[in-house]
Amino acid sequence: MNIDKICEQLTIDEKIRLLGGVGDWHTYDCNGKIPSIMMTDGPHGIRKLEQEKVGDIETSKPATCFPTASAIACSWNPAIVKKMGEAIAKEAKKEQISIVLGCGINIKRSPLCGRNFEYFSEDPYLAGELAAHYITAMQQNGVGTSLKHFAGNNQETHRMTSNSMIDERALHEIYLSAFERAVKKAKPDTVMAAYNYINGIPACENDYLLTEILRKKWKYEGLVMSDWGACVDLPACLNAGMDVEMPDSCGNHFPELAAAVEKGKLSEKKLEEINRRIEQLNDKYKKNRYINNIPTDIF
Repeated sequence: MNIDKICEQLTIDEKIRLLGGVGDWHTYDCNGKIPSIMMTDGPHGIRKLEQEKVGDIETSKPATCFPTASAIACSWNPAIVKKMGEAIAKEAKKEQISIVLGCGINIKRSPLCGRNFEYFSEDPYLAGELAAHYITAMQQNGVGTSLKHFAGNNQETHRMTSNSMIDERALHEIYLSAFERAVKKAKPDTVMAAYNYINGIPACENDYLLTEILRKKWKYEGLVMSDWGACVDLPACLNAGMDVEMPDSCGNHFPELAAAVEKGKLSEKKLEEINRRIEQLNDKYKKNRYINNIPTDIF
């Protein structure tokens, strides 16, 4: 796919619509101009739903339930994590899944965090090393990953509004260290921005987090998506370094986005830069899509 040529063919409405999901788990296809890909929850097994409804676990298709991140981290064995990643990738491809939303590597700051089972460790080095092996194994086997939840997402209580007040040294040495290791060693296809605030600024709107640290300091070139429902001010999120809002906002944010472009608050250059990242990701994993049960990569 010639990404630049595709970008030139998109209307301004398509460029804007591309910045949001379709339904709960898919990306937009720009009226058939680019592939649409599917994402599902992870990270210790796929959770593809029979019906597209977030959180409806009862309709999940049967899949292997691997040991949770907290359990497998007790092995201190990267080779085991690698084997798990390879196995999950095989199941994902069978179900036509392009991106598995994992792994999660937030630090276990408190035993009260409801998602500690989903995170590897309270030790940044161990969490970063295991995440790097998980990501590498998945992506080498043709399935993308989403490193989450970036960052400081260390509690579930009031997770949409909690404010993680972290001083600079603790932020880099503890809460960002595992992310940095995983990003630099494994280059995850996507990074998922968290629900919470970081020092008073929402993670999805945090320029210091998403641009200054992730893109400039760590040289990350992949796509940044929101956690499901974490995006409040889409133009602010995009200007801060986010690329895709998930899931589908049902058009709620598109008028303000169009107005931001029209008024120059979000430049068309920035819009096209984001579009390219989305199109590159979709093109990379379009082979995991099927039409009438026939893999698209044979066409």
